[in-house]
Amino acid sequence: MSKEHKKATAEKGFENIGEALSSSEHFIEKNQKTILWALLAIVAVVGGIIAFNYMYKNPRNEKAQAAIFKGERFFQNQEDSIALFGNGNDYIGFENIMKEFSGTKTANLARAYAGISYSRLGNNEKALKYLNEFKGSDLLITPAIEGAIGDVYMNMGNTDKAISHFNNAAKEANDEMLSPIYYNKAGFAYLSAKNYTKAIETFRMIKEKYINSPQGQEADKYIEAAKLQESGN
Repeated sequence: MSKEHKKATAEKGFENIGEALSSSEHFIEKNQKTILWALLAIVAVVGGIIAFNYMYKNPRNEKAQAAIFKGERFFQNQEDSIALFGNGNDYIGFENIMKEFSGTKTANLARAYAGISYSRLGNNEKALKYLNEFKGSDLLITPAIEGAIGDVYMNMGNTDKAISHFNNAAKEANDEMLSPIYYNKAGFAYLSAKNYTKAIETFRMIKEKYINSPQGQEADKYIEAAKLQESGN
């Protein structure tokens, strides 16, 4: 390619770039107000989100946490009616916390507490409702909720569903201390259902895999009990 041709090509390129820049400048000049309003709208939305979190959401979460604090004490003491409905004085109850602070993490936690409280009070339907509505991925709380749902199904006489939830809880916990607790519950559920083969299999697994846990130390006792019951049928 000759020098003249290269020069002509370069000049043509610069002209094209110049035209593009000129066109862009013309577009900006022509639509300056529209662009400005669009930028202002973006700033307003971002600012609104920050303001919402800072001025409303964060203080609301703090109020919710303060509200549930006393409820946790009543829950731990198994004063379930007070935990659920309040003490008529300085604590409003899990039910009201869920309503007043809906959408917060604390309201979600109150749902878990309420489900277990209803289970202990024998209201299985409400217990399942709240426990199933709980949303979370915490390594401790989620297996506990699965296990609690299993307890409710055991109370209702539905051992198949109970066993499924106990096994899920054990797998989700994936923990040397927690998993054998839930597998143990599954073992007792198998015994309750007179499925002695699965009960023996479960207790043997606990003994082999979690030998240092209290459940692992006691597994032989339940294996022998399951064998005796199996031979007696």
